[in-house]
Amino acid sequence: MKKFLKILSVIILIPLLVVGSYIAYVFIDFHRLPDNQILEVEGQGVAEEVALKDSYRITSWNIGFGAYTADFGFFMDGGTESRGFSKEAVLNNMSNICKHIKTYDSDFLLIQEIDTDSTRAHHIDEKEIIEKKVANGTFHFRDDHGELTGETGVIPLRSYTFANNYDSPYLFYPLTKPHGATQSGLMTLSSYDIQRAKRRSLPIQTGFAKFMDLDRCYSINKIALPEKEFKNKELVLINMHLSAYTTDANIVLEQLKMLYEDIETEYARGNYVIAGGDFNKDLLGNSSAIFGVSGGDHSWATSFPFETIPKGFDLIAPLDKNKPVPSCRNADGVWNPKTQFQVTIDGFLVSDNVKVKNSYIDDTQFAFSDHNPVVMDFELVH
Repeated sequence: MKKFLKILSVIILIPLLVVGSYIAYVFIDFHRLPDNQILEVEGQGVAEEVALKDSYRITSWNIGFGAYTADFGFFMDGGTESRGFSKEAVLNNMSNICKHIKTYDSDFLLIQEIDTDSTRAHHIDEKEIIEKKVANGTFHFRDDHGELTGETGVIPLRSYTFANNYDSPYLFYPLTKPHGATQSGLMTLSSYDIQRAKRRSLPIQTGFAKFMDLDRCYSINKIALPEKEFKNKELVLINMHLSAYTTDANIVLEQLKMLYEDIETEYARGNYVIAGGDFNKDLLGNSSAIFGVSGGDHSWATSFPFETIPKGFDLIAPLDKNKPVPSCRNADGVWNPKTQFQVTIDGFLVSDNVKVKNSYIDDTQFAFSDHNPVVMDFELVH
């Protein structure tokens, strides 16, 4: 009997030790990236300052770590998948994403959820792919007689920064195919040289909830404007990815408060401010009614607090009333517009010296991501 009890104790103790060790690892390994981190500016634009144009184009797109084809359902949204279908599938989707990005012919790009070394993206460096396919171009060498030599080189086309949004410990769930460790971030690309940039760490929940919503940030990127016309002013691009799975509604308000303080500071300096990306809040306020499928109790689908928007700023959330297109779907399975919740959570906050000429959401039918790209044409009022 004593031997049986000892064996039983060991059988019970080993799983407890494993679980306890894992919990200890998660808490010990968790860390937040520093606030006000200076970002490295890479690449090179076509000019040191913004060229004078009647219209500029900016595109924002959450690419969903390259995994979300139209038939992908994510486990945290009610689907079954925790990783991209395969390494080859993610590589193929990233190639299609880059091809699609280039069709917009944008002066500026704000891209979110780019994984650099994540289990869920099969450890593919998606930043490197975007560098090669979007930030740089290929040119062909010719000899002294003008004949092609067969050799190729790379020419910079864009200046860019990368801000690591989160660097999370290994999530051992779902048990059959764990989500794993994640390194993901935000990439801002400009046809003109980014002069300087920094990363701001957003407030997040404390306790165990922080492991589900991970770290969050936005990056502030500054680009020079022509001195004669703009008198030492700058174009300020803020690339953001706010929290999604919060259980504390006050976190959203704290994140927005921090963002507002930064954009108001830049606006007070006379700068031109565009803050864009994934707000993870319903920017239309009634997406369930507009797109015809209820959002249920999704925390990331609650209405944006419109009353908090600072004076001098406008929220741009494109809506074609005749043919409404959402910016995001709930990835609980294969894309089905008749049954799947749709919402617009991607858009821009712009200062009133930025005149918006046109904005739209490109209806990709979620072929490449659980988000559709948001495009905005604008001019700078001076």
